[in-house]
Amino acid sequence: MSRNSSQPPLSIVIPALDAAGTLPATLAALEEGRRAGFLAEVILVDGGSSDGTVAIAAEAGAGVVEVGAPGRGRQLAKGEAAARGDWLLFLHADTCLAPGWTDAVGRFLSDPAMAERAGYFRLRLDDPAPQARLIERIANWRARRLGLPYGDQGLLIARAFYEGLGGFRPLPLMEDVELVRRIGRRRLVALDGEAVTSAARYRRDGWWARPLRNLTLLSLYFLGLPPGWLRRLYG
Repeated sequence: MSRNSSQPPLSIVIPALDAAGTLPATLAALEEGRRAGFLAEVILVDGGSSDGTVAIAAEAGAGVVEVGAPGRGRQLAKGEAAARGDWLLFLHADTCLAPGWTDAVGRFLSDPAMAERAGYFRLRLDDPAPQARLIERIANWRARRLGLPYGDQGLLIARAFYEGLGGFRPLPLMEDVELVRRIGRRRLVALDGEAVTSAARYRRDGWWARPLRNLTLLSLYFLGLPPGWLRRLYG
């Protein structure tokens, strides 16, 4: 049952920590959803930022939930608990949805078959380097063939389905992988739109060093290493 059948259906939840550099563009891209008439609210869940993250969100009209300490799994769960929409879109604070995203989301929301599926966007990095194109191809292949989209591709899901799955668990790392594994590859749908994500981490850590580290952490997670240990390795 709808929490409020008279309101637009979609709530967007953004976990954040010291995201003042990227958040304005992320929030600006979401205005397309308001104009399309199906965005009920944007909720930013702050993990203790020391920059202007909270002020930027509030000035843009987003709701703010402050949890005091970072932990993306816990932040995402807190954001969902505060949300009013029957549909949820979880989005990272350094990810901008490309123009036209409302067409893909609107089709997903209007299709009854999607009530027990979850959608994700194609990844695109905001860098012209050829290494970025290769990383995009690998990430999109991983999502499509292995059913492992990461959080920087967004996750669109009906609240009832999300709650039936048990939602995000309060993990310090791999919260996105853990949830999409419960959803299952056959219930994941590639949306016809792009999530344009900051490549700053790749430029800082190395175009090949960072993907190799991520792959190592993913492998260790599948081997059963606790997420808390992985978080310490992640840095």
